[in-house]
Amino acid sequence: MGFRENLKTELNFSGLLVRELAVKSGIKKKALDKYLMENGSNPSAAAACKIAAALGVSVEYLVTGEETTLPKTILSLDLHTRELVSISTGMDSHSRGMLLDIARVIRRNAPPYS
Repeated sequence: MGFRENLKTELNFSGLLVRELAVKSGIKKKALDKYLMENGSNPSAAAACKIAAALGVSVEYLVTGEETTLPKTILSLDLHTRELVSISTGMDSHSRGMLLDIARVIRRNAPPYS
């Protein structure tokens, strides 16, 4: 499968609409529509990175349909958790520590699940 098919699969998995992905990724809806068309174009590397980050997957996964840089268990996580992993992977140790501290504060102050 190629970028178009993998993007469609991830959109279905995430439950996002194309317009929601446009907002989340900063890529215009018209451009996303082009990437999803049967004979559409592929995005630039920068656009692919933004789309992948918004979906919580790697660019490698969107392009090849395979994930070799992240453990397979990452792919079984929900969309938000995958996005957090994807974002934190690109951070230095100090920034990841700050993100973890923020997550702990949020968890501590969040109402319990019912």
